[in-house]
Amino acid sequence: MKKSAIIGLVVIAISVCFLVTLNADTSSYSDFESAAKSDREEHVMGYWDKSKAMHYDAKVDANRFSFYLKDEKGLVKNVIYSGSKPQDFERSEKLVLIGKMENDVFYASKILMKCPSKYNDNLVEVNKEGKVIKYKN
Repeated sequence: MKKSAIIGLVVIAISVCFLVTLNADTSSYSDFESAAKSDREEHVMGYWDKSKAMHYDAKVDANRFSFYLKDEKGLVKNVIYSGSKPQDFERSEKLVLIGKMENDVFYASKILMKCPSKYNDNLVEVNKEGKVIKYKN
C-alpha cells in the first residue's frame, strides 16, 4: 500500500472519531428541574405562560426581555433573555430556550421559536403592561 493511501485512511479515521465525539456532546431537551442541577447550558422546551406578564422596554434596555415559560412538566419559571424581543414572539406555539438556571431564574442565551401554523386562529395581542389580550382573526 502506498504511503499516501495510508495517510488518507488515518486522516479519515481521525475525522470520523472527531465527528462522533462532537455528536456525543449534543444535549437533548431538559426541564427546569434538571437545568437547575446542571452546570452547563441546557435546552428547555416549553410554552409561553400567557397568564403572566412579559416585560420588554426598548427605551430603557433594548437588550433585556423577560417572560414566564411553562416547561414540559408544567413548572413555570421566569426567563430573562439578554437580547431584544424576538419578532412574532406572541405568535409562537412552542419555545426552546438555551441557557442556564441561576437562583430560580432561567437566563437564556438563545430563544428558538416554533413557527405558528397558518391555520392557527388562536392569536394573542399584548398591551403596554405586558398583559395578554386574546383575539381571533
